Amino acid sequence: MEVLVNNRQKIKKISNEDIEFIEKAVETCLKEENYSSNVEVSLSFVDNKEIKHLNKQYRNKDYPTDVLSFPLNDNIDGTTILGDIVISIDKVIEQASEYQHSYRRELIYLLVHGMFHLLGYDHIKEDEKKIMRAKEKRVIEKLQLFR
Repeated sequence: MEVLVNNRQKIKKISNEDIEFIEKAVETCLKEENYSSNVEVSLSFVDNKEIKHLNKQYRNKDYPTDVLSFPLNDNIDGTTILGDIVISIDKVIEQASEYQHSYRRELIYLLVHGMFHLLGYDHIKEDEKKIMRAKEKRVIEKLQLFR
């Protein structure tokens, strides 16, 4: 498993400890799905300005969002390239405060949410949303990131 991290924001430092926890979260999502660990995921940290631009460009929504996922699911030399996840660090900080939990819990929740999108889940319909939320909850509990 390889997680390619691209930090394109200057709001908050992404520590080695953060990256280790990110890798653990990706691995836990893959295990939840009984998915091969021979995967690659690209993860970018951005500010609200950049994610707003991406949200407008790819979803025609002209506002900053917290996380965007771009599934690829391509196979190169036996490695499954799952796709890209983009997370707004501005939103992580804002939502951690709003929901009264830690920065790490919000960061990892958004990562897990993005991972399940890459793994084929969505939350447009209510029945799909229940399934995706249950999976997210199980992973967050396994990571011991409680509110």
